[in-house]
Amino acid sequence: MKAVQEVRIKDVSIGTGIPKICVPIVADTKERILAEAKKAWESVADLVEWRADLWKENLTEETVVEMIKELKKVLKNKPLLFTIRTRAEGGEFEGNTEQYQQAVLAAAKVSDLVDVEVFRKELDTLDFIGRIHEIGGKVVGSNHDFDGTPKKEEIVKRLKYMDEQGADILKIAVMPQNKRDVLTLLGATEQMETETRKPIVTMSMGQMGKLSRISGQTFSSAITFGSLTKASAPGQIKLEDLKKILEVLG
Repeated sequence: MKAVQEVRIKDVSIGTGIPKICVPIVADTKERILAEAKKAWESVADLVEWRADLWKENLTEETVVEMIKELKKVLKNKPLLFTIRTRAEGGEFEGNTEQYQQAVLAAAKVSDLVDVEVFRKELDTLDFIGRIHEIGGKVVGSNHDFDGTPKKEEIVKRLKYMDEQGADILKIAVMPQNKRDVLTLLGATEQMETETRKPIVTMSMGQMGKLSRISGQTFSSAITFGSLTKASAPGQIKLEDLKKILEVLG
């Protein structure tokens, strides 16, 4: 096993200790987004994800930067992850690649972390992540498979590709069709910790996959996602329950 090279954001160390809990903001208006942010700041969550694809606003450089600045005022010391989840990976964003890049690059200037869908078509990921790093941003490389669970070798292959493209944190979420699929995801996570020094984030979605959301300390998944108000993906556990479970296991 390789020693994990932590990604430190403010007071949060990602990749060491108990898995960090991230809660998503899934509101659709500015007022609701800021209200959820206040709840997130008051909560036991370690970091907060803003799902910008759910916002009923055009994602331009100006609107993205302004919204993130307001969010950071509310969140104070809690790190913010900016995410635009596309339709292809379970989200609502339907814009083109240029619009996607423009919004993510704008966010990278002010957000603590940005999510990049590494397998997005027509995106030169290596170049794009390099541009984000040039402006001081940190990247969660991501891939979401709602159709099923690839073979263990394929999951490892995708995570290694994210590593090669320069992502700082490597994330994959898959949908299990049976119990064996959950074990496949956990096995791939365990193998991947011997292949990289970067923090890994993996999860098996849905009710069947809940085990993967609480076993990070054993299988080396550095972040788990819990729901504050509304879940952003199937199988997310309520924040307070998730916190208790992780503390007991940790």
